Amino acid sequence: MKERRYTIVLIPEPEEGGYSVIVPALPGCVTQGDTIEEAIEMAKDAIAGWIAVAEEHGEVVPEEDEALTAVVKVAA
Repeated sequence: MKERRYTIVLIPEPEEGGYSVIVPALPGCVTQGDTIEEAIEMAKDAIAGWIAVAEEHGEVVPEEDEALTAVVKVAA
């Protein structure tokens, strides 16, 4: 089993509570969790599932190079 690394983005959901999670390198790979810790664990499960389905269908699983992320604030 190959170890892979992916960047995840946790988005707070103030009205509903918890966090939505997206995996930019894996289109359609999304999940959610009530806490940051749960969201991260759910992301791991979602990524593993996404990869399993892609491999079953003979699709190429995207690799992610070292990602550089930043948060910026813009006054508009």
